[in-house]
Amino acid sequence: MVVALIFGRDWVLDETWAALDVGDPVLLTGPAGIGKSAIWRALLDTAGAAGWLVLSCAPAESESSLALAALGDLLAPLASGVARLPAPQRTAAESALLTGVGAAVDDRALGAATRSLLLDAVAAGRRVLVAVDDAAWLDPPSERALRFALRRTAGVGVLVTLRADAPGPAPLDLDRGDGRLRRVDVGPLGAGALHHLLRDRLGARLSRPLLSRIARDSGGNPLLAIELTRAVLRLPRLPSPGEELPFPTTMPQVMAEAVRVLPQRSREAVRLAALLSVPTLAGLRAAGVDPADLDAAEEARLLTVSERAVQFSHPLYAAAVRQDLPAGLRRRLHRQLADAVSDPDERARQLAQCVTGPDAAVAAELTAAADRQRRRGAPQLAAGLYERAALLSPAGDEQGRRLVAAARCRYEIGDYRAAAAEAEQVAADYAGELRAQALLLRSEVAWSADEPPSVSLDAALRALDAAGPGSVLAGRVHAHLGMVNDAPGAAREHSLAACELLGASAEDAVLLSASLQHLFFSEVRGGLGVRVQLLDRALALEAGRPAPGATIPAIWWRSIDEHDRARDRLGRMLELAADAGDEPGQHEALCHLAETELLAGRFDAAAGHVHAVRELGEQLGTGLMAETWLAGLLDAYRGDLERARQTAEAGLRHARTADDVWSRRIFQLLAAFTALSQSRMDDAAAGYAALAATVDAMGLVEPLALRFEADWVEASVAVGDLDTAHLAQRRLTARHERLARPWTALGLARGEALLAAAAGDDPAPALQALAAARAAVPADVVPVERARCLLTAGVVQRRAKRRRDARTALAQAADEFARLGAGGFAARAHAELARIGARTGGGRELTATERRVAELAARGGTNRAIADALFISPKTVEANLARVYRKLGVSSRAELGVAMAAELTA
Repeated sequence: MVVALIFGRDWVLDETWAALDVGDPVLLTGPAGIGKSAIWRALLDTAGAAGWLVLSCAPAESESSLALAALGDLLAPLASGVARLPAPQRTAAESALLTGVGAAVDDRALGAATRSLLLDAVAAGRRVLVAVDDAAWLDPPSERALRFALRRTAGVGVLVTLRADAPGPAPLDLDRGDGRLRRVDVGPLGAGALHHLLRDRLGARLSRPLLSRIARDSGGNPLLAIELTRAVLRLPRLPSPGEELPFPTTMPQVMAEAVRVLPQRSREAVRLAALLSVPTLAGLRAAGVDPADLDAAEEARLLTVSERAVQFSHPLYAAAVRQDLPAGLRRRLHRQLADAVSDPDERARQLAQCVTGPDAAVAAELTAAADRQRRRGAPQLAAGLYERAALLSPAGDEQGRRLVAAARCRYEIGDYRAAAAEAEQVAADYAGELRAQALLLRSEVAWSADEPPSVSLDAALRALDAAGPGSVLAGRVHAHLGMVNDAPGAAREHSLAACELLGASAEDAVLLSASLQHLFFSEVRGGLGVRVQLLDRALALEAGRPAPGATIPAIWWRSIDEHDRARDRLGRMLELAADAGDEPGQHEALCHLAETELLAGRFDAAAGHVHAVRELGEQLGTGLMAETWLAGLLDAYRGDLERARQTAEAGLRHARTADDVWSRRIFQLLAAFTALSQSRMDDAAAGYAALAATVDAMGLVEPLALRFEADWVEASVAVGDLDTAHLAQRRLTARHERLARPWTALGLARGEALLAAAAGDDPAPALQALAAARAAVPADVVPVERARCLLTAGVVQRRAKRRRDARTALAQAADEFARLGAGGFAARAHAELARIGARTGGGRELTATERRVAELAARGGTNRAIADALFISPKTVEANLARVYRKLGVSSRAELGVAMAAELTA
């Protein structure tokens, strides 16, 4: 039930409130003047009376160029919670609420702050309603922050109005695909409702024929009907029945006429008010307006006047005034306002409208305003100001610099097409440093927009030529090239040059740290040694705050099995990215955390990260290659091998279609590992050979993330290709000699044992070395690889007919795999156990009764059913099952099923 009723809108109010009450977002649409705002205000009253916390804003067209104006209004009731936000979010929120010191605003942090404040409001226990009237006029930073927050905040009601002719999809991503958005179209009023409305607003009592004519000519639009009635009441006499109205009846014409009939001074005051972004009495006084000049317009209910603001009764009045102004008069009024206002941004906006040719002074003021808007987290508004400033700039480098600034703003808001076009134009029109800056930006855009790598590399190399040797700008270009080059040789050369050329500014310190990390990384990958001092210097420059994307230290620590250090750094990066609202940064940290936990054998933790990174990747539109690979690797470890195989095949198809070398590498690894785990040894051996060829073609002497040689040895031995097995072992030996790590030591020991057994040599020395290698690695470091040493030992001993030792090793391996959740390897261990035949002196071969009990239990039979089938007691069944579990080294009926199936196929 709604608190207030509006003429003829009962059903709209009831339907909309019902949707809000069950938590569905609502979009009220209809033509301008149809009464959406009145319905919106009534619903806000309803929500307030019901105890909801109402957060609202009603932006106007003139305010769409005021950064954060709408968000400041909407968040005002939550201002008390700002102090509890993380520092980046607190700074951004204070700027939106105009309570801070004017620090630069990161729009990602602003979105995160908005989300945090909404979550706090929901957690307080009240229903929360976010309401926006006329969303088309939201200023861009407010719109981005709200869109970000609403998409990620459950439990918040949303009510938005929008003109029916507004282009594009629903505002704020309200139609994002969950099917919950309720669209309510506000239609025309009938004659009866208009009769009550006109009598209430104007005191007009019209004859039925005249009322019908107004209803017809207005199309049932309440605002147009009011203005038509006003125009009729101004006539010397009312039209007779059947007589047409003696004036135009379109909305703009009627609105303009409502202003034209005002006294001249009032008309001029209204025009000045319509041209101000936020008209106030103080601003109008400064422009020469006497407050009394507004009385006639206020009496006509065109606007309302208060000490705080002069507000038009409907945005259409202000729009009609602006549209009705001749161009010359409009420029003079803008100049008058520019000379009168005190706010520098408002002055810049007015100046931009009153100058028609190059004007260096005006261009400078517009540039300063653009700089301020960019600091306020409004790059979209800043881009427009930079472009206008460039247009008004005399020809020269200053014009080019403003265009580059505009292009970078376009890049920051994700308008890659516009940014690329603007950067290319500057590169074509200018030389030297400006050309280099534009081409560097073009390269960054290509890299971010996933254009072919050659586009990014070509633009960066052209930028390097334009920058000239030895400059700091050349150092920045080299830094970029060092980051985007996948080939270690080229990456090293560029990173080294960047480290030599970059300066000492704060911006360059971040780049220098990144370049040092990439120099270290490329040298390791290229097999040129391990200069840890480079990494130490890079970390010192960070001063405890890793830059977004600075994952190389974590990748390094993960590659040498120092998982705790990798986990700590990635966790810190994730925390900083979350505080700043940096979702791409969160995505990258989560990807690397998932891979770290997979290698550390912490599969539950890995699964949580994989789930989170997939959700985030879907929101960001990443293409989901890394996320899919991680999910496939997790499936392979856990034993869902068929799904892992399908994932690998799909990934390889994508890599071939997109000519994506990085995807090819990771999915070749997954495909080969899955084949090995499924005992498809021919496929595994071929897959690892293909992966080695890919790695070699790239010049990756030390492919840190790819651990495959030991598995290649295993697959090659299994298919009898001992030459390839020895080749793979030599490759792993070289990797271990360059950089000894726990996983390389364990892999080498596994390979030696397998090769000794394959050659028919006495495996005892190799098995002793394998046991020593396993003992040297702590239990919590690469635990899956430690358990695989036991599996390898069991296989070698089984082939050497040492069944007792084989069973012991395999049973222990199965137990360790089970504890880790490595279902794929646990199944292999049980399969190997099942292949061990009768023992001498062990007393562990299944008796006939034990085998029959095991077979029935493996098929799912209960103890009672097995007892009835074999004519024994349930207690005897239990005793036989206990012996079966002990002999086969299993601990559950699920594992028993795997072991029995493997024994049948052995």
